Amino acid sequence: MSPLNIEKGSTSHSAYDLRSHMSDEVETHTLAVLVQNEAGVLARVIGLFSGRGYNIESLTVAEVDREGHRSRITIVTSGTPQVIQQIRMQLERMVPVHEVSDLTVEGAFVSRELALIKVVSKGEHRVEALRIAEIFRANVVDSTLESFVFEITGTPEKVDAFCELMRPLGDVRLARTGVAAIARGL
Repeated sequence: MSPLNIEKGSTSHSAYDLRSHMSDEVETHTLAVLVQNEAGVLARVIGLFSGRGYNIESLTVAEVDREGHRSRITIVTSGTPQVIQQIRMQLERMVPVHEVSDLTVEGAFVSRELALIKVVSKGEHRVEALRIAEIFRANVVDSTLESFVFEITGTPEKVDAFCELMRPLGDVRLARTGVAAIARGL
Protein backbone atom coordinates (compact mmCIF):
# COMPACT_ATOMS: atom_id res chain seq x y z
CA MET A 1 0.00 0.00 0.00
CA SER A 2 1.44 3.40 -0.96
CA PRO A 3 1.65 6.21 1.63
CA LEU A 4 -0.94 8.97 1.51
CA ASN A 5 0.27 12.30 0.20
CA ILE A 6 -1.19 14.77 2.67
CA GLU A 7 -0.52 18.39 1.68
CA LYS A 8 1.74 20.41 3.98
CA GLY A 9 -0.46 22.62 6.11
CA SER A 10 -3.57 20.51 5.57
CA THR A 11 -6.13 20.99 8.29
CA SER A 12 -6.06 18.97 11.48
CA HIS A 13 -9.78 19.54 12.14
CA SER A 14 -10.66 16.17 10.60
CA ALA A 15 -11.09 12.98 12.60
CA TYR A 16 -9.01 11.42 9.83
CA ASP A 17 -5.89 13.53 10.33
CA LEU A 18 -3.32 11.12 8.90
CA ARG A 19 -0.31 13.45 8.91
CA SER A 20 2.74 12.09 10.64
CA HIS A 21 3.41 14.07 13.81
CA MET A 22 6.85 12.47 14.18
CA SER A 23 8.41 14.05 11.08
CA ASP A 24 11.96 15.40 11.17
CA GLU A 25 11.21 17.85 8.36
CA VAL A 26 11.60 21.50 9.37
CA GLU A 27 8.52 23.55 8.53
CA THR A 28 7.80 27.28 8.73
CA HIS A 29 4.66 28.23 10.66
CA THR A 30 2.85 31.50 11.29
CA LEU A 31 1.42 31.77 14.81
CA ALA A 32 -1.11 34.41 15.90
CA VAL A 33 -1.11 34.96 19.65
CA LEU A 34 -3.76 37.11 21.35
CA VAL A 35 -2.36 38.43 24.64
CA GLN A 36 -3.24 40.84 27.42
CA ASN A 37 -1.74 44.24 26.59
CA GLU A 38 0.39 44.79 29.68
CA ALA A 39 4.02 45.43 30.51
CA GLY A 40 6.34 42.45 30.21
CA VAL A 41 4.07 40.16 28.14
CA LEU A 42 6.16 40.44 24.98
CA ALA A 43 9.35 39.79 26.96
CA ARG A 44 7.83 36.62 28.44
CA VAL A 45 6.68 35.34 25.05
CA ILE A 46 10.08 36.04 23.51
CA GLY A 47 11.77 34.50 26.55
CA LEU A 48 9.93 31.26 25.84
CA PHE A 49 11.58 31.16 22.40
CA SER A 50 15.08 32.23 23.42
CA GLY A 51 15.20 30.06 26.53
CA ARG A 52 14.57 26.95 24.48
CA GLY A 53 16.66 27.89 21.45
CA TYR A 54 13.71 28.40 19.08
CA ASN A 55 14.24 30.83 16.22
CA ILE A 56 11.88 33.70 15.40
CA GLU A 57 12.02 34.61 11.71
CA SER A 58 9.50 37.45 11.96
CA LEU A 59 7.72 39.20 14.83
CA THR A 60 5.03 41.87 14.82
CA VAL A 61 3.00 43.21 17.72
CA ALA A 62 0.11 45.67 17.82
CA GLU A 63 -2.86 46.47 20.00
CA VAL A 64 -6.04 45.08 18.42
CA ASP A 65 -8.63 45.69 21.16
CA ARG A 66 -8.22 48.98 22.99
CA GLU A 67 -11.22 48.45 25.32
CA GLY A 68 -10.25 44.86 26.15
CA HIS A 69 -6.54 45.78 26.43
CA ARG A 70 -5.46 43.02 24.06
CA SER A 71 -2.62 42.85 21.56
CA ARG A 72 -1.87 40.43 18.77
CA ILE A 73 1.60 38.98 18.35
CA THR A 74 2.29 37.42 14.94
CA ILE A 75 5.30 35.11 15.00
CA VAL A 76 6.85 33.30 12.05
CA THR A 77 9.00 30.44 13.31
CA SER A 78 10.34 27.16 12.02
CA GLY A 79 10.84 23.70 13.43
CA THR A 80 9.72 20.11 13.20
CA PRO A 81 6.02 19.45 13.76
CA GLN A 82 6.85 18.30 17.30
CA VAL A 83 8.70 21.55 18.06
CA ILE A 84 5.87 23.68 16.62
CA GLN A 85 3.32 21.75 18.71
CA GLN A 86 5.49 22.20 21.81
CA ILE A 87 5.77 25.96 21.17
CA ARG A 88 2.00 26.22 20.78
CA MET A 89 1.28 24.28 23.98
CA GLN A 90 3.79 26.34 25.98
CA LEU A 91 2.29 29.59 24.67
CA GLU A 92 -1.23 28.42 25.59
CA ARG A 93 -0.10 27.80 29.20
CA MET A 94 1.15 31.36 29.68
CA VAL A 95 -1.17 33.45 31.90
CA PRO A 96 -1.48 36.61 29.74
CA VAL A 97 -2.17 34.55 26.57
CA HIS A 98 -5.85 34.38 25.57
CA GLU A 99 -5.60 32.45 22.29
CA VAL A 100 -2.96 30.80 20.08
CA SER A 101 -3.67 30.04 16.42
CA ASP A 102 -1.32 28.22 14.07
CA LEU A 103 -2.48 29.90 10.86
CA THR A 104 -0.37 27.54 8.75
CA VAL A 105 -2.42 24.46 9.68
CA GLU A 106 -5.81 26.02 10.46
CA GLY A 107 -6.63 26.91 6.86
CA ALA A 108 -6.10 29.68 4.37
CA PHE A 109 -4.65 32.96 5.62
CA VAL A 110 -3.41 36.25 4.24
CA SER A 111 0.03 37.57 5.17
CA ARG A 112 1.74 40.81 4.21
CA GLU A 113 4.88 42.71 5.05
CA LEU A 114 5.79 46.35 4.61
CA ALA A 115 9.34 47.38 3.74
CA LEU A 116 11.14 50.65 3.14
CA ILE A 117 14.08 50.24 0.76
CA LYS A 118 16.63 52.99 0.14
CA VAL A 119 18.58 52.63 -3.10
CA VAL A 120 21.61 54.89 -3.48
CA SER A 121 22.56 55.11 -7.15
CA LYS A 122 23.27 57.45 -10.06
CA GLY A 123 22.60 57.74 -13.77
CA GLU A 124 20.96 54.92 -15.65
CA HIS A 125 20.68 52.82 -12.47
CA ARG A 126 18.17 55.36 -11.10
CA VAL A 127 15.96 54.96 -14.15
CA GLU A 128 16.16 51.16 -13.88
CA ALA A 129 15.25 51.34 -10.17
CA LEU A 130 12.10 53.29 -11.08
CA ARG A 131 11.19 50.73 -13.76
CA ILE A 132 11.53 47.83 -11.34
CA ALA A 133 9.54 49.72 -8.71
CA GLU A 134 6.70 50.22 -11.17
CA ILE A 135 6.62 46.49 -11.98
CA PHE A 136 6.45 45.63 -8.27
CA ARG A 137 3.95 48.44 -7.55
CA ALA A 138 6.34 49.99 -5.06
CA ASN A 139 5.81 53.65 -4.21
CA VAL A 140 8.53 56.29 -4.12
CA VAL A 141 8.18 57.93 -0.71
CA ASP A 142 11.40 59.98 -0.79
CA SER A 143 13.78 61.12 -3.49
CA THR A 144 17.09 62.97 -3.50
CA LEU A 145 19.67 63.46 -6.24
CA GLU A 146 21.53 60.38 -4.96
CA SER A 147 18.80 58.06 -3.70
CA PHE A 148 15.22 56.83 -3.70
CA VAL A 149 13.25 55.38 -0.80
CA PHE A 150 10.65 52.88 -1.96
CA GLU A 151 7.71 51.53 0.03
CA ILE A 152 6.57 48.03 -0.89
CA THR A 153 3.87 45.84 0.57
CA GLY A 154 3.39 42.17 -0.16
CA THR A 155 4.44 38.69 0.79
CA PRO A 156 7.93 38.27 2.25
CA GLU A 157 8.91 36.56 -1.01
CA LYS A 158 7.83 39.61 -3.03
CA VAL A 159 9.83 41.93 -0.76
CA ASP A 160 12.88 39.63 -1.06
CA ALA A 161 12.59 39.53 -4.87
CA PHE A 162 12.34 43.32 -5.07
CA CYS A 163 15.42 43.76 -2.88
CA GLU A 164 17.45 41.27 -4.92
CA LEU A 165 16.69 43.16 -8.13
CA MET A 166 17.68 46.47 -6.51
CA ARG A 167 21.05 45.29 -5.13
CA PRO A 168 22.93 45.43 -8.47
CA LEU A 169 21.72 49.03 -8.97
CA GLY A 170 23.46 50.52 -5.95
CA ASP A 171 23.79 50.54 -2.19
CA VAL A 172 20.57 49.12 -0.70
CA ARG A 173 19.43 49.79 2.86
CA LEU A 174 16.36 48.09 4.23
CA ALA A 175 13.77 48.40 7.03
CA ARG A 176 11.06 45.71 7.30
CA THR A 177 8.01 45.52 9.54
CA GLY A 178 7.79 41.76 9.78
CA VAL A 179 4.83 39.63 8.74
CA ALA A 180 1.28 40.53 9.67
CA ALA A 181 -1.18 37.69 9.05
CA ILE A 182 -4.85 36.87 9.55
CA ALA A 183 -7.05 33.89 8.74
CA ARG A 184 -9.36 34.13 5.72
CA GLY A 185 -13.13 33.76 5.98
CA LEU A 186 -15.05 33.40 9.20
